[in-house]
Amino acid sequence: MGDLVLSGLSGKVAVVTGAGRMRSIGRPIAVELAKAGCNIVLTGTGRAPESYPDDEKDAGWQDIASVADEVRAAGAEALEVVSNVTDPDAVAGLLASTLERFGRVDFVINNAGAARGSDRVPVVELAIEDWHKVMNVNLNGTFYMSRAFGQALVEQGEGGAIINISSIAGKALPPNTAAYAASKSAIQALSASMAREIGRHDVRVNAICPGIIDTYRMDEIGRGETWNAMLKSIPLGRAGLGEDIAYMTAFMCSDQGSWITGQSYNVDGGSVVQH
Repeated sequence: MGDLVLSGLSGKVAVVTGAGRMRSIGRPIAVELAKAGCNIVLTGTGRAPESYPDDEKDAGWQDIASVADEVRAAGAEALEVVSNVTDPDAVAGLLASTLERFGRVDFVINNAGAARGSDRVPVVELAIEDWHKVMNVNLNGTFYMSRAFGQALVEQGEGGAIINISSIAGKALPPNTAAYAASKSAIQALSASMAREIGRHDVRVNAICPGIIDTYRMDEIGRGETWNAMLKSIPLGRAGLGEDIAYMTAFMCSDQGSWITGQSYNVDGGSVVQH
């Protein structure tokens, strides 16, 4: 019996938002889809180099340009677009640039997310502007992208997939994360409703819910005692890697995932069991 090989990805076009970080989820998603044969549209907000973490500075990192180099090294074409998912006009421009360059779109990976910040407090202490920031990036951005690109996928008439990167926080609903958890729960609801609406066009919509992933987002807690305590809560005993999410994404886009829609899959080492 031969090894399983994912099919249906070669020559397709995938858009990956929030793809410019070196230690991230977006970067490995873009690279793995490129290795599978997809051409990749990479978006980021155009971060100022002085804001990069030290390891990116030391590596001479160049945001989406560096990821584009990796995509090309994998044998795929790459288009870099500085964009902002919270701006519907920017999203429309991203769609136009994608179609102008490649003439089609097949997979949309909504990965852009608000950074951890001052929103991690009790609701009664949560600043209104922090609530809006998280909702604008996580939920509104996912909606704007899904609406615009979903229309394009339906009009194209060749099926496709939208993958929304959510979080197990949208199921576990921990304290002091109300804005983040609410935004992720809403992403899961958006995914399920949209899946039922456009499934007849052979467009699939699913959410992936990562657990603790070892990326720059976790740097504020360090890698000491608190980090080790978090790892002990994971049944499989380790933090996830961006590649763990990338592999699931590739499967969900492939022919082998073609009868799956409307779902929110936990990829978390067994941390939560909520469905």
